[in-house]
Amino acid sequence: MAREIAITIYLIVFRLIFQICKLCPQKKKSTFVASFGDNVLFTVQALEELTDVQVVVLKTAQCKVRFDDVPSRIVLNFEPRQFLQWIRSIYHLATSTHVFVDNYFGFLAVSAFKENVACTQLWHAAGAVKQFGLKDPSNANRTPKAIARFQQVYNRFNHVVVGSEKMAEIFQQSFGLQADRMLRTGIPRTDFFFDEKAITETRELLQRNYPIINKKKVILYAPTFRDHELNVGKIALDVTKMYEALHKDYVLLLRLHPAVKASLPNSYPDFIVDVSSYPDVNHLLVITDILVSDYSSIPFEFALMEKPMIFFAYDLEEYAEARGFWEKYEDLVPGPIVTNTEELIEIISYEEFDMERVTTFANEWNMYSNGQSSKQLIHALFPESEEQPVTMLQ
Repeated sequence: MAREIAITIYLIVFRLIFQICKLCPQKKKSTFVASFGDNVLFTVQALEELTDVQVVVLKTAQCKVRFDDVPSRIVLNFEPRQFLQWIRSIYHLATSTHVFVDNYFGFLAVSAFKENVACTQLWHAAGAVKQFGLKDPSNANRTPKAIARFQQVYNRFNHVVVGSEKMAEIFQQSFGLQADRMLRTGIPRTDFFFDEKAITETRELLQRNYPIINKKKVILYAPTFRDHELNVGKIALDVTKMYEALHKDYVLLLRLHPAVKASLPNSYPDFIVDVSSYPDVNHLLVITDILVSDYSSIPFEFALMEKPMIFFAYDLEEYAEARGFWEKYEDLVPGPIVTNTEELIEIISYEEFDMERVTTFANEWNMYSNGQSSKQLIHALFPESEEQPVTMLQ
Protein backbone atom coordinates (compact mmCIF):
# COMPACT_ATOMS: atom_id res chain seq x y z
CA MET A 1 0.00 0.00 0.00
CA ALA A 2 2.78 2.43 0.91
CA ARG A 3 4.50 1.73 -2.42
CA GLU A 4 1.32 2.48 -4.37
CA ILE A 5 0.85 5.75 -2.47
CA ALA A 6 4.44 6.80 -3.25
CA ILE A 7 4.01 5.93 -6.94
CA THR A 8 0.75 7.87 -7.11
CA ILE A 9 2.32 10.99 -5.59
CA TYR A 10 5.30 10.74 -7.94
CA LEU A 11 3.07 10.44 -11.00
CA ILE A 12 0.85 13.36 -9.93
CA VAL A 13 3.90 15.62 -9.61
CA PHE A 14 5.36 14.30 -12.88
CA ARG A 15 2.11 14.86 -14.76
CA LEU A 16 1.82 18.46 -13.51
CA ILE A 17 5.37 19.37 -14.53
CA PHE A 18 4.99 17.55 -17.86
CA GLN A 19 1.78 19.41 -18.73
CA ILE A 20 3.41 22.76 -17.97
CA CYS A 21 6.49 21.92 -20.05
CA LYS A 22 4.28 20.70 -22.88
CA LEU A 23 3.15 24.31 -23.38
CA CYS A 24 6.67 25.12 -24.59
CA PRO A 25 7.50 24.91 -28.33
CA GLN A 26 8.43 21.50 -29.64
CA LYS A 27 12.04 21.14 -30.85
CA LYS A 28 13.71 18.92 -33.43
CA LYS A 29 15.26 16.59 -30.91
CA SER A 30 15.15 13.00 -29.70
CA THR A 31 15.15 12.18 -26.01
CA PHE A 32 16.42 8.81 -24.82
CA VAL A 33 15.71 7.38 -21.37
CA ALA A 34 18.49 4.92 -20.55
CA SER A 35 18.33 2.29 -17.85
CA PHE A 36 20.60 -0.35 -19.40
CA GLY A 37 22.04 1.92 -22.09
CA ASP A 38 23.53 -0.44 -24.68
CA ASN A 39 20.76 -0.21 -27.26
CA VAL A 40 20.45 3.50 -26.56
CA LEU A 41 24.15 4.06 -27.30
CA PHE A 42 24.07 2.30 -30.68
CA THR A 43 20.85 4.07 -31.67
CA VAL A 44 22.23 7.46 -30.64
CA GLN A 45 25.40 6.94 -32.67
CA ALA A 46 23.41 6.01 -35.78
CA LEU A 47 21.05 8.96 -35.29
CA GLU A 48 23.96 11.38 -35.06
CA GLU A 49 25.60 9.85 -38.12
CA LEU A 50 22.50 9.99 -40.31
CA THR A 51 20.68 13.14 -39.15
CA ASP A 52 21.21 16.53 -37.54
CA VAL A 53 18.68 15.85 -34.77
CA GLN A 54 19.60 17.06 -31.30
CA VAL A 55 20.18 14.15 -28.90
CA VAL A 56 19.19 14.25 -25.24
CA VAL A 57 20.04 11.29 -22.98
CA LEU A 58 18.36 10.90 -19.60
CA LYS A 59 20.28 8.41 -17.45
CA THR A 60 18.79 6.56 -14.52
CA ALA A 61 21.00 5.59 -11.59
CA GLN A 62 21.20 2.04 -12.96
CA CYS A 63 22.77 3.06 -16.30
CA LYS A 64 26.57 2.64 -16.43
CA VAL A 65 27.04 3.50 -20.11
CA ARG A 66 28.83 6.78 -20.83
CA PHE A 67 27.22 9.26 -23.21
CA ASP A 68 29.06 12.48 -22.33
CA ASP A 69 31.99 11.85 -24.67
CA VAL A 70 30.24 13.78 -27.47
CA PRO A 71 29.93 17.50 -26.64
CA SER A 72 26.79 18.07 -28.71
CA ARG A 73 24.73 15.66 -26.61
CA ILE A 74 22.72 16.79 -23.64
CA VAL A 75 23.15 14.24 -20.84
CA LEU A 76 21.11 14.52 -17.63
CA ASN A 77 20.55 12.47 -14.48
CA PHE A 78 16.93 11.36 -14.56
CA GLU A 79 16.46 11.02 -10.80
CA PRO A 80 14.16 13.08 -8.52
CA ARG A 81 16.99 13.58 -6.03
CA GLN A 82 18.82 15.47 -8.78
CA PHE A 83 15.86 17.83 -8.80
CA LEU A 84 16.94 20.48 -11.31
CA GLN A 85 18.18 17.87 -13.79
CA TRP A 86 14.96 15.92 -13.25
CA ILE A 87 12.89 19.01 -14.12
CA ARG A 88 15.02 19.61 -17.21
CA SER A 89 14.54 15.96 -18.17
CA ILE A 90 10.77 16.28 -18.05
CA TYR A 91 11.01 19.42 -20.17
CA HIS A 92 12.93 17.54 -22.87
CA LEU A 93 10.45 14.66 -22.80
CA ALA A 94 7.57 17.10 -23.27
CA THR A 95 9.16 19.03 -26.15
CA SER A 96 10.78 16.28 -28.28
CA THR A 97 9.55 14.79 -31.53
CA HIS A 98 10.90 11.32 -30.68
CA VAL A 99 11.21 9.54 -27.35
CA PHE A 100 13.15 6.30 -26.90
CA VAL A 101 13.15 4.09 -23.79
CA ASP A 102 14.95 0.83 -23.03
CA ASN A 103 12.90 -0.47 -20.08
CA TYR A 104 9.56 -0.15 -18.33
CA PHE A 105 9.17 3.42 -17.02
CA GLY A 106 6.09 4.27 -14.98
CA PHE A 107 6.18 7.97 -15.90
CA LEU A 108 4.92 7.05 -19.36
CA ALA A 109 1.50 6.34 -17.84
CA VAL A 110 1.00 10.09 -17.33
CA SER A 111 3.02 11.40 -20.28
CA ALA A 112 0.44 12.41 -22.87
CA PHE A 113 2.83 13.29 -25.69
CA LYS A 114 1.84 15.60 -28.51
CA GLU A 115 0.15 13.78 -31.39
CA ASN A 116 3.19 13.85 -33.67
CA VAL A 117 5.55 12.28 -31.10
CA ALA A 118 6.78 8.72 -31.69
CA CYS A 119 7.68 6.73 -28.57
CA THR A 120 9.92 3.74 -29.31
CA GLN A 121 10.69 0.89 -26.92
CA LEU A 122 14.25 -0.37 -27.50
CA TRP A 123 14.09 -2.85 -24.60
CA HIS A 124 17.28 -4.39 -23.21
CA ALA A 125 17.29 -7.99 -24.41
CA ALA A 126 17.27 -9.78 -27.76
CA GLY A 127 15.16 -12.64 -26.44
CA ALA A 128 13.29 -13.83 -23.38
CA VAL A 129 13.28 -16.95 -21.24
CA LYS A 130 11.11 -15.79 -18.36
CA GLN A 131 7.76 -14.05 -18.61
CA PHE A 132 7.35 -10.33 -18.01
CA GLY A 133 4.88 -7.49 -18.48
CA LEU A 134 1.25 -8.54 -18.46
CA LYS A 135 2.33 -12.20 -18.34
CA ASP A 136 4.48 -11.85 -15.22
CA PRO A 137 3.16 -14.37 -12.64
CA SER A 138 3.78 -11.83 -9.85
CA ASN A 139 0.94 -9.72 -11.27
CA ALA A 140 -1.40 -11.94 -9.27
CA ASN A 141 -0.22 -10.00 -6.21
CA ARG A 142 -0.71 -6.58 -7.86
CA THR A 143 -3.69 -4.30 -7.45
CA PRO A 144 -6.07 -3.65 -10.39
CA LYS A 145 -4.85 -0.05 -10.31
CA ALA A 146 -1.26 -1.20 -10.83
CA ILE A 147 -2.21 -3.48 -13.74
CA ALA A 148 -4.12 -0.64 -15.39
CA ARG A 149 -1.05 1.57 -15.00
CA PHE A 150 1.13 -1.05 -16.65
CA GLN A 151 -1.16 -1.11 -19.68
CA GLN A 152 -1.15 2.71 -19.85
CA VAL A 153 2.63 2.56 -20.09
CA TYR A 154 2.59 -0.12 -22.78
CA ASN A 155 -0.03 1.75 -24.80
CA ARG A 156 2.41 4.65 -25.04
CA PHE A 157 4.73 2.59 -27.26
CA ASN A 158 4.20 3.51 -30.90
CA HIS A 159 6.98 1.11 -31.83
CA VAL A 160 8.68 -1.84 -30.16
CA VAL A 161 12.01 -2.81 -31.74
CA VAL A 162 12.40 -6.56 -32.31
CA GLY A 163 15.06 -8.86 -33.68
CA SER A 164 12.83 -11.81 -34.49
CA GLU A 165 9.26 -12.97 -34.96
CA LYS A 166 9.58 -15.00 -31.77
CA MET A 167 10.29 -11.85 -29.78
CA ALA A 168 7.59 -9.92 -31.63
CA GLU A 169 5.01 -12.43 -30.43
CA ILE A 170 6.33 -12.23 -26.88
CA PHE A 171 6.11 -8.44 -26.86
CA GLN A 172 2.57 -8.53 -28.21
CA GLN A 173 1.51 -10.75 -25.32
CA SER A 174 3.61 -8.96 -22.70
CA PHE A 175 2.51 -5.46 -23.62
CA GLY A 176 -0.97 -6.16 -24.96
CA LEU A 177 -0.12 -4.57 -28.31
CA GLN A 178 -1.00 -5.36 -31.92
CA ALA A 179 1.49 -6.69 -34.46
CA ASP A 180 1.66 -3.37 -36.32
CA ARG A 181 3.49 -1.82 -33.33
CA MET A 182 6.44 -4.18 -33.85
CA LEU A 183 9.40 -2.60 -35.65
CA ARG A 184 11.38 -5.36 -37.32
CA THR A 185 14.75 -3.62 -37.71
CA GLY A 186 16.89 -5.80 -35.44
CA ILE A 187 18.47 -5.13 -32.06
CA PRO A 188 20.83 -2.12 -32.22
CA ARG A 189 23.55 -3.41 -29.90
CA THR A 190 23.95 -6.66 -31.88
CA ASP A 191 25.68 -4.57 -34.54
CA PHE A 192 28.80 -5.02 -32.42
CA PHE A 193 28.98 -8.73 -33.24
CA PHE A 194 29.23 -7.96 -36.97
CA ASP A 195 31.96 -5.32 -36.59
CA GLU A 196 35.27 -7.14 -37.00
CA LYS A 197 37.34 -4.06 -36.18
CA ALA A 198 35.45 -3.42 -32.94
CA ILE A 199 35.72 -7.08 -31.96
CA THR A 200 39.48 -7.12 -32.58
CA GLU A 201 40.01 -3.93 -30.59
CA THR A 202 37.86 -5.25 -27.75
CA ARG A 203 39.70 -8.56 -27.62
CA GLU A 204 43.08 -6.80 -27.51
CA LEU A 205 41.91 -4.47 -24.75
CA LEU A 206 40.64 -7.32 -22.59
CA GLN A 207 43.78 -9.34 -23.17
CA ARG A 208 45.79 -6.43 -21.82
CA ASN A 209 43.46 -5.92 -18.85
CA TYR A 210 43.25 -9.63 -18.01
CA PRO A 211 46.53 -11.18 -19.25
CA ILE A 212 45.64 -14.55 -17.70
CA ILE A 213 43.15 -15.17 -20.53
CA ASN A 214 45.97 -15.22 -23.11
CA LYS A 215 47.16 -18.61 -21.94
CA LYS A 216 43.94 -20.52 -21.36
CA LYS A 217 40.39 -20.99 -22.59
CA VAL A 218 37.73 -18.80 -20.99
CA ILE A 219 34.57 -19.89 -19.20
CA LEU A 220 32.15 -17.07 -18.37
CA TYR A 221 29.68 -17.73 -15.56
CA ALA A 222 26.88 -15.17 -15.82
CA PRO A 223 23.83 -16.22 -13.78
CA THR A 224 20.54 -14.38 -13.54
CA PHE A 225 20.33 -11.97 -10.62
CA ARG A 226 18.03 -13.43 -7.96
CA ASP A 227 16.51 -11.04 -5.45
CA HIS A 228 16.59 -13.52 -2.58
CA GLU A 229 20.34 -14.08 -3.04
CA LEU A 230 21.46 -10.46 -2.82
CA ASN A 231 22.53 -10.83 0.80
CA VAL A 232 23.98 -14.32 0.44
CA GLY A 233 27.76 -14.49 0.29
CA LYS A 234 27.98 -17.59 -1.89
CA ILE A 235 27.01 -18.90 -5.29
CA ALA A 236 25.61 -22.25 -6.37
CA LEU A 237 28.72 -23.02 -8.41
CA ASP A 238 31.41 -24.93 -6.47
CA VAL A 239 34.48 -22.98 -7.54
CA THR A 240 36.84 -25.27 -5.62
CA LYS A 241 35.73 -28.28 -7.67
CA MET A 242 35.94 -26.17 -10.82
CA TYR A 243 39.49 -25.18 -9.95
CA GLU A 244 40.65 -28.70 -9.18
CA ALA A 245 39.26 -30.10 -12.43
CA LEU A 246 39.81 -27.30 -14.92
CA HIS A 247 42.44 -24.74 -13.83
CA LYS A 248 45.21 -26.15 -16.03
CA ASP A 249 43.30 -25.41 -19.23
CA TYR A 250 40.67 -22.82 -18.32
CA VAL A 251 40.09 -19.44 -16.69
CA LEU A 252 36.75 -18.80 -14.96
CA LEU A 253 35.24 -15.33 -15.31
CA LEU A 254 32.51 -14.49 -12.79
CA ARG A 255 29.87 -11.89 -13.56
CA LEU A 256 27.76 -11.57 -10.42
CA HIS A 257 25.46 -9.06 -8.81
CA PRO A 258 27.51 -6.50 -6.78
CA ALA A 259 25.78 -7.51 -3.55
CA VAL A 260 26.75 -11.15 -4.10
CA LYS A 261 30.33 -10.72 -5.22
CA ALA A 262 31.13 -8.23 -2.43
CA SER A 263 31.22 -11.00 0.16
CA LEU A 264 32.63 -13.75 -2.06
CA PRO A 265 36.40 -14.21 -1.50
CA ASN A 266 38.61 -15.21 -4.41
CA SER A 267 40.74 -18.10 -3.22
CA TYR A 268 42.01 -18.91 -6.72
CA PRO A 269 43.36 -15.71 -8.35
CA ASP A 270 45.21 -17.79 -10.96
CA PHE A 271 41.89 -19.27 -12.08
CA ILE A 272 39.03 -16.90 -11.16
CA VAL A 273 38.66 -13.37 -12.50
CA ASP A 274 35.85 -11.16 -11.20
CA VAL A 275 34.40 -9.22 -14.14
CA SER A 276 31.20 -8.17 -12.37
CA SER A 277 32.06 -4.49 -12.66
CA TYR A 278 32.98 -4.57 -16.34
CA PRO A 279 30.41 -2.27 -17.99
CA ASP A 280 29.66 -4.14 -21.24
CA VAL A 281 28.86 -7.84 -21.10
CA ASN A 282 28.94 -8.07 -24.92
CA HIS A 283 32.66 -7.27 -24.78
CA LEU A 284 33.19 -10.18 -22.41
CA LEU A 285 31.44 -12.51 -24.84
CA VAL A 286 34.18 -11.82 -27.41
CA ILE A 287 36.82 -13.55 -25.24
CA THR A 288 34.48 -16.26 -23.93
CA ASP A 289 34.94 -19.83 -25.18
CA ILE A 290 32.13 -21.38 -23.12
CA LEU A 291 29.19 -19.50 -21.60
CA VAL A 292 27.57 -20.84 -18.44
CA SER A 293 24.25 -19.19 -17.69
CA ASP A 294 20.74 -20.08 -16.61
CA TYR A 295 17.70 -17.88 -17.30
CA SER A 296 19.30 -14.64 -18.48
CA SER A 297 19.04 -13.10 -21.96
CA ILE A 298 22.81 -13.25 -22.61
CA PRO A 299 22.64 -16.49 -24.67
CA PHE A 300 20.48 -14.85 -27.34
CA GLU A 301 23.33 -12.59 -28.38
CA PHE A 302 26.17 -14.97 -27.52
CA ALA A 303 24.68 -17.40 -30.04
CA LEU A 304 25.73 -14.99 -32.79
CA MET A 305 29.35 -15.95 -32.00
CA GLU A 306 28.51 -19.63 -32.61
CA LYS A 307 30.20 -20.83 -29.43
CA PRO A 308 29.02 -23.46 -26.93
CA MET A 309 26.77 -22.80 -23.93
CA ILE A 310 25.86 -24.74 -20.80
CA PHE A 311 22.78 -24.00 -18.71
CA PHE A 312 23.36 -24.36 -14.96
CA ALA A 313 19.72 -24.54 -13.88
CA TYR A 314 20.11 -25.83 -10.34
CA ASP A 315 16.76 -24.35 -9.26
CA LEU A 316 14.78 -24.96 -12.43
CA GLU A 317 11.45 -26.04 -10.93
CA GLU A 318 11.46 -23.34 -8.27
CA TYR A 319 12.37 -20.61 -10.74
CA ALA A 320 9.85 -21.75 -13.34
CA GLU A 321 7.06 -21.64 -10.78
CA ALA A 322 8.01 -18.18 -9.54
CA ARG A 323 8.79 -16.46 -12.86
CA GLY A 324 7.18 -18.54 -15.60
CA PHE A 325 8.81 -19.47 -18.93
CA TRP A 326 7.61 -18.68 -22.44
CA GLU A 327 8.15 -22.25 -23.50
CA LYS A 328 9.47 -25.46 -22.00
CA TYR A 329 12.99 -24.70 -20.81
CA GLU A 330 14.46 -27.91 -22.18
CA ASP A 331 13.13 -27.08 -25.65
CA LEU A 332 14.28 -23.46 -25.58
CA VAL A 333 17.93 -23.49 -24.52
CA PRO A 334 20.57 -24.46 -27.13
CA GLY A 335 22.85 -26.44 -24.87
CA PRO A 336 23.08 -29.09 -22.18
CA ILE A 337 21.27 -28.44 -18.88
CA VAL A 338 23.06 -29.32 -15.65
CA THR A 339 21.98 -29.04 -12.02
CA ASN A 340 25.28 -29.34 -10.16
CA THR A 341 28.97 -28.56 -10.53
CA GLU A 342 29.97 -32.17 -11.18
CA GLU A 343 27.72 -32.36 -14.24
CA LEU A 344 29.03 -29.01 -15.45
CA ILE A 345 32.64 -30.16 -15.21
CA GLU A 346 31.84 -33.36 -17.10
CA ILE A 347 30.22 -31.46 -19.98
CA ILE A 348 33.20 -29.09 -20.24
CA SER A 349 35.76 -31.89 -20.02
CA TYR A 350 34.16 -33.99 -22.75
CA GLU A 351 33.00 -31.01 -24.87
CA GLU A 352 29.50 -32.41 -25.29
CA PHE A 353 27.97 -29.63 -27.38
CA ASP A 354 25.47 -29.54 -30.25
CA MET A 355 26.65 -26.56 -32.31
CA GLU A 356 24.00 -27.07 -34.98
CA ARG A 357 21.40 -26.32 -32.32
CA VAL A 358 23.27 -23.14 -31.36
CA THR A 359 23.18 -21.96 -34.99
CA THR A 360 19.45 -22.67 -35.26
CA PHE A 361 18.85 -20.79 -32.00
CA ALA A 362 20.86 -17.80 -33.24
CA ASN A 363 18.95 -17.64 -36.51
CA GLU A 364 15.54 -17.89 -34.84
CA TRP A 365 16.12 -15.13 -32.30
CA ASN A 366 18.29 -12.78 -34.41
CA MET A 367 16.62 -13.03 -37.81
CA TYR A 368 16.45 -9.22 -38.28
CA SER A 369 19.77 -8.42 -36.60
CA ASN A 370 22.21 -8.30 -39.49
CA GLY A 371 24.91 -5.85 -38.41
CA GLN A 372 22.99 -2.78 -39.60
CA SER A 373 20.14 -2.75 -37.09
CA SER A 374 20.91 0.71 -35.69
CA LYS A 375 20.85 2.35 -39.11
CA GLN A 376 17.79 0.39 -40.19
CA LEU A 377 15.99 1.68 -37.11
CA ILE A 378 16.90 5.30 -37.84
CA HIS A 379 15.88 4.94 -41.49
CA ALA A 380 12.51 3.57 -40.37
CA LEU A 381 11.80 6.47 -38.00
CA PHE A 382 13.52 9.41 -39.72
CA PRO A 383 12.70 9.62 -43.45
CA GLU A 384 15.37 12.28 -44.00
CA SER A 385 18.05 9.77 -43.03
CA GLU A 386 17.41 7.76 -46.19
CA GLU A 387 19.85 10.06 -47.95
CA GLN A 388 22.51 8.08 -46.09
CA PRO A 389 21.97 4.49 -47.34
CA VAL A 390 22.64 1.39 -45.27
CA THR A 391 25.62 -0.64 -46.48
CA MET A 392 24.94 -4.30 -45.84
CA LEU A 393 27.78 -6.37 -44.44
CA GLN A 394 28.77 -9.42 -46.41
